[in-house]
Amino acid sequence: QIQLKESGGGLVQAGGSLRLSCAASERSFTAYASGWFRQAPGKEREFVGSMTWYRGITNYADSVKGRFAISRDNAKNAVYLQMNNVKSEDTAIYFCAARRGWYSGDFSSPESYDLWGQGTQVTVSS
Repeated sequence: QIQLKESGGGLVQAGGSLRLSCAASERSFTAYASGWFRQAPGKEREFVGSMTWYRGITNYADSVKGRFAISRDNAKNAVYLQMNNVKSEDTAIYFCAARRGWYSGDFSSPESYDLWGQGTQVTVSS
């Protein structure tokens, strides 16, 4: 069974940078789109950003636009979330997700994805 695994989380100071990675357990894994979500304590899971694999179309939540960027490494079959100028409100567990089949819906919705990682904790200290 294919799994997604996030890495790169940790403690970072406000204003700093962090890069999260998301890798599939099988190198042959392909997806129509990848997404990043986050969940802070006591809050619902929220959309961070998404990227379609073939056209590279990205979309970001307003709260991270201009600070976060999603990219993909074809050779490593990995998806990244570059987080710059982090703020205390970015503290959360970050999850990567994948939509494996063709889909024309809203990639900002968790329901659009059929494969999820277990998450990695990001803590921003002020």
